Amino acid sequence: MKKTLFFAGTLALFLSNAYGQSVHPPKEMTYAQQPPFNPPGYVCYKTPGPITVDGKLSPEEWDAIPWTTNFADIEGDKGAKPYLQTKMKMAHDDNGMYFAAWLEEPHIWATLTEHDATIFQDNAFEMFFNPTNDTHHYLEYEVNALGTVWDLYLSKPYRDNPVTFSNWEFNGMKSAVYLDGTLNDPTDTDHCWTVEVFIPWRSLYQVMPRVRKPADGDQIRANFMRVQWPLEVKEGKYVKIPKKEGTARAESYWLWAPIGIVSAHLPEYWGYIQFTETIAGKGEVAFKWNPDEDIKWALRQLYLRQREFRQTHGYYTSNPADLKPAEVCPAEWLKKISIETTSSMYEISLSIDKNNTWNIRQDGLVWQKKPQVQR
Repeated sequence: MKKTLFFAGTLALFLSNAYGQSVHPPKEMTYAQQPPFNPPGYVCYKTPGPITVDGKLSPEEWDAIPWTTNFADIEGDKGAKPYLQTKMKMAHDDNGMYFAAWLEEPHIWATLTEHDATIFQDNAFEMFFNPTNDTHHYLEYEVNALGTVWDLYLSKPYRDNPVTFSNWEFNGMKSAVYLDGTLNDPTDTDHCWTVEVFIPWRSLYQVMPRVRKPADGDQIRANFMRVQWPLEVKEGKYVKIPKKEGTARAESYWLWAPIGIVSAHLPEYWGYIQFTETIAGKGEVAFKWNPDEDIKWALRQLYLRQREFRQTHGYYTSNPADLKPAEVCPAEWLKKISIETTSSMYEISLSIDKNNTWNIRQDGLVWQKKPQVQR
């Protein structure tokens, strides 16, 4: 009897070590509810004419190009309504993309002058781009009212332990700010500051070596954020107001695509930019939702649940039912989910049909598996 028990225990230990999971049924899980998925879309038209990057939103250059919606708090409806207005425009030509941001500001303030400094320690405007639309290999740009820029590359979101390069550059980028007011002068009331940026296609798409520029109808993921610090005047100078006791932060984060929680580095919540060859002012193009994004969002939620499962049990499950997919997927998809695991990795697949299979793995990369061509 003792030998039988010893053998059973040894076999269970072997199976646990070999397959990275226990042979015992996992404990019942109640998974965290994720913020709603409702990212905005923006149709990016071709420029009606040349744009000079001088920080000024000249009417002849920008009036035909539509504004985004006004920026909202990073937490969406849960957060406080922004007390200053922020909005922007985008356009493109054969060489690259143009961006124009308008930031209402009665107290224009900035201090940082060194390139690649931590710009969000000042009031700042930020841009995030994920051309691959897979949450990996994304690019960031930050600028303050002095025109000081920080551009960087991240291999994946912070939750997945990325490689980051602050010395990475948007080669060929042009950037300028314009102040409708006076910088660092508390004796008057300012109106706004504006930002213009040009990024060449070769720089924006360098994370996708086979893509030279977007085709008509192509979409990329992007987001835009304003960081705003509360200020007071001491000895004739602006200084930051410290955060109040019991609060998480002093600064505000206002975004084009609100996240739902205080974290801008969640590319799956960013908005969509759809490119069109239509010239701004010469026609109207509708934004088109890609149904594959619903598949990717379902996989994203299963990925987050797999993380929770491992934190609780110490291993990745290979049984889709453990992740309660019925809570996040349509009923017709439930039998189309499969999981392959090792002790440290996994791959979740969702095969809608033989020509449309999407996958996600333990570091959050999501990709489409192309069907093999018979020869």
